[in-house]
Amino acid sequence: MRTHIVIPKDLVRTVDALVGRRKRSAFFEEAVREKVARMNLLRALDETAGAIKAEDHPEWASSRDVAGWVSDLREKDRERLSKRE
Repeated sequence: MRTHIVIPKDLVRTVDALVGRRKRSAFFEEAVREKVARMNLLRALDETAGAIKAEDHPEWASSRDVAGWVSDLREKDRERLSKRE
């Protein structure tokens, strides 16, 4: 789809210097997709903030506790996978 947008000349010149005039549209498309993805992620983080309560997960009380919890999960995965083999 074609659309009309206004972009400052200095920004267009900078983009052209980086990627060339023929790749300008692809560059702007990629930049917009990255920005949209980032904004969607931030919105999801805002919407889910506080969904997990610290008191519900004492295994996450400290960095050391988290590391132990992760190690335990990995060990259980290794055991489960070795039983499949």
